[in-house]
Amino acid sequence: MVDADLSTITSEADKILRVEEPSPWIVHVEFQSSYNQELPLRLQRYNILAHYRHKLPVQSVVVLLREEADGPPLTGLLEHRLPDGLLYHEFRYNVVRVWERPVQEILSGDLATLPLAPITQVSLGELPRVIQLMDERIEREASPADRPDIWTATFLLMGLIYPETLFNTLLQGKSYMRESSTYQAILREGRTEEARRMLLQHGRKHLGPPSPTFEAIVAALTDVDQIEELSVRSSDVSSWEELFARR
Repeated sequence: MVDADLSTITSEADKILRVEEPSPWIVHVEFQSSYNQELPLRLQRYNILAHYRHKLPVQSVVVLLREEADGPPLTGLLEHRLPDGLLYHEFRYNVVRVWERPVQEILSGDLATLPLAPITQVSLGELPRVIQLMDERIEREASPADRPDIWTATFLLMGLIYPETLFNTLLQGKSYMRESSTYQAILREGRTEEARRMLLQHGRKHLGPPSPTFEAIVAALTDVDQIEELSVRSSDVSSWEELFARR
C-alpha cells in the first residue's frame, strides 16, 4: 500500500495562455535554460493539471533558451509502459530550440518575442546589426512604458549566452533599460552580493573564518549601507560575535 493522498502535490507552470477561438484551448509554455532530465515528466504533470483545472485541451511547449538545456529525453514524446510493455499513457509536447530559429523570424515577429533575437541562429558578427534592427522596431512600435522591459528582457537573455563585456557593449546607451524596475532590482541584487562578498573578505582578514552561523547571517543581509558599515567596522572588533553584537 502507498499513500493515496495527492493533496500535497503543488505545481506552478511558467505560463498558461487561453487561446480565444470558437473552440478555446490552452497553451502551456515552459522556458528552460539548463538541462533537466525530468522535464518531460514535469511538462506532463502541468499539462494534466491545467486540463483538469480549465477543462480545455492543452498544448505544452518547452522553449529551450540555450544548447546546454537540450538533451536526449527531449524528443517531444513521453511514454509510460507497464512491466509487460503495454503502453498505458502517451504524452506529446512541442520543443522549441531557440538557437535553431532563424533570426529574421524573430525580428519580423511580435514585439513580445523580440528579445529572443540575439540568442537565435545568429553569428557574433551579425549581433550589432541585430541589435540595431531591434532598436529601430522598438523605437517605432513600442510604447515608452514597454521599452524598458523589452530591453531588460534582452539583457537577461543575452546573459545566458554571451560574455558580460560583449552584451554590455552592445546594449550600451539603451537608457530605457535603466528605467525598468526589473533592471533596477538586478542592479540592487548585484550591489548587495558584492557588499556581502566584501564583508566576508574583510571579516576573514581581521576576524578569521566565520562559522556557518555567521555566514548565514551575512547571506541574509539585504541593506547595502548596513553591510558596508559592518565591513568597515570589522577592523575595529575582535570577533564575529562582537561585530554582530554591536549591530
